[in-house]
Amino acid sequence: MIITQKRIRSDLQILLAISFVLIIIGMVFIYSSSSVYAMEKFGASYYFVLKQLMGFGLGVVAFAIARLVPLAFIKKQSPALFWSSLVLTAMTLVPGISTRIHGSSRWVNFFGFGFQPSELLKITLILYLAYFLSKKEHKLSSVLHSYVPLFIILGTTSAILLKQPDFGLTVTLCATAFAMLFAMHLQAKHIVFTLAGIIPAIIALVLYKPYRLKRILTFLDPWADPQGAGFQIIQSLIAIGSGSFWGVGITQSKQKFFYLPMQHTDFIFSIIAEETGFVGSSILIGLYLMFLYFGMKIVWQLQDTFSMIAAFGFVTLLSLQTVINLAVATGLAPTKGIGLPFVSYGNTALVCSMAILGLIANIAHSNK
Repeated sequence: MIITQKRIRSDLQILLAISFVLIIIGMVFIYSSSSVYAMEKFGASYYFVLKQLMGFGLGVVAFAIARLVPLAFIKKQSPALFWSSLVLTAMTLVPGISTRIHGSSRWVNFFGFGFQPSELLKITLILYLAYFLSKKEHKLSSVLHSYVPLFIILGTTSAILLKQPDFGLTVTLCATAFAMLFAMHLQAKHIVFTLAGIIPAIIALVLYKPYRLKRILTFLDPWADPQGAGFQIIQSLIAIGSGSFWGVGITQSKQKFFYLPMQHTDFIFSIIAEETGFVGSSILIGLYLMFLYFGMKIVWQLQDTFSMIAAFGFVTLLSLQTVINLAVATGLAPTKGIGLPFVSYGNTALVCSMAILGLIANIAHSNK
């Protein structure tokens, strides 16, 4: 047991080191990708990287709190934390409180401070699902005691997120939740039944909002409208292709000169690929694969059901976000509005990602 605990802590140190390297890479390329835009709009090329540094400072605090609060207390309060964050996310739908950016109401503003409650909801949903699944561990075959409550939890969460709208996060959270259910051996017939209902619902949601259908059509053939809907993905592919093997050099990107929109957020990978080429892109992807490997290695060694399923959910969530972001940037998936964990610009996202690291560290150190 002592050897196992030492291995977990050793794996945790590697996981944290990988995350820190990703954050440093993010700082470098947030500056590189946003400097021209920041100078044009705010008169300071360091504007976005300084804000990200502030987010990192808050993230350190979030990491410390998540690491030091007793895990038993977090487990006990997970239902209250989830419902509170769900209410907070629902407040993004209230006019006057919410802030609308790029057509979505995902931010709330209190006393001049804006943040994205759905980032917090990601954490509390996983904690609540882990709490629920560990509590109902021996009743997962029961439709009334497990399947129906889980369906209500995910359905309510999805309804609020789709109202914002945030289709990408809805898909990511549902996929993470199903992975957690699969890991807990929920009966296959329940999962199949749910998927049978979800797939038609997704098709209906796509057809209900014309812009979603347009995104899919653009994904299938971006060159059909190269100056309109297909412009962003085409510029992303140009950036990635321009990097060739070694890249054009850090800070030497041409696409950041107002060719590629959202170059420091959702499409930062395209700038990284342009400036560092195949070599730099491979290193970055390798770091995320190592994050997944060591994260799951920690999960495999945990003894407590709640700890295991929560850590599994967190590692899966961050890895899914990575896959989706890279798929969008390379034209393998329709645009989703999901950033690259630890790397893309976004204070709330960075703070919450570091809080997730703190929770994983807490779980690893609390393993009995």
